[in-house]
Amino acid sequence: MLEPPNEGDWGRAFRDDDATNIHAAGFATVRLPVRFAAHAATSPPYTIDPAFMARVRHVLETNVAAGLNVILDMHNYDELMADPAGQRARFAALWQQVAAEFRDQPDNVWFELMNEPNGNLNDSTLAATFAPALAAVRASNPDRIVIVGGQNWSGIDSLATSPIPDDPHIVVTFHYYDPFDFTHQGATWINPVLPTGRQFGTAADNAQLDGALVKVTNFINRTGRVPFVGEYGAFEEIPEAQRAAYYRTVSSAFASIGVQSCAWGYTNTFNLWRDGTGWIHPILDGIATTTTMP
Repeated sequence: MLEPPNEGDWGRAFRDDDATNIHAAGFATVRLPVRFAAHAATSPPYTIDPAFMARVRHVLETNVAAGLNVILDMHNYDELMADPAGQRARFAALWQQVAAEFRDQPDNVWFELMNEPNGNLNDSTLAATFAPALAAVRASNPDRIVIVGGQNWSGIDSLATSPIPDDPHIVVTFHYYDPFDFTHQGATWINPVLPTGRQFGTAADNAQLDGALVKVTNFINRTGRVPFVGEYGAFEEIPEAQRAAYYRTVSSAFASIGVQSCAWGYTNTFNLWRDGTGWIHPILDGIATTTTMP
């Protein structure tokens, strides 16, 4: 809701009762994607629009008041992906402002430095790009959990290669949309549009998921850190029973090795909720989790 250029561009705006609705359904956490870069000056000191910042604060605090943990995620900073070196100072300045604005929040508010690094924001540039932004966060939030993801849209293979900041309060994330030709079939923003009719649950699909669990387990054994699935899901136009099978199978698989997950999303494109009819219960009721924490 806050990740498009302007709230409401890609679906409806946030309503305060969304937070109570999500909590009542049994969820513990919401991930709040925000396009801060679209609401900030492009020259120093890169000031974020105060009205937009106030709106983000309202949405965040409404979710916290409803009893939810919140992951505040910087999202869709396309300029950073294209030119990490040229945007590095602005990226750090944005985080300096965001971190200072929300330093009064409780410990169950976490910051996510950047959603799905891609393009030129890759293993060769991530450390140099994240370091000043993390330092800007630490200036006002020395102990707050900060989430980092790796290159290539934070796909699972990024766990093997991504640089991890030397910071005890870092949690690593990855996103899981495999098999992509199932989860994104028919999605019009994919070029070329993937053909529809792909079914989930083949022997190859199961082997791919088993392989993913091995990759995550290897990461845990190598680093001593437990990552989490920051996003997983299937496009809303896929038949409901197939979507339900996907959410159930993927969430259960990662939960079986002590890894928590955030389902994407709430109301738009990969929806779990439909305005007018409510929760899609075959999907909602199949989502699994674990009490393991990083």
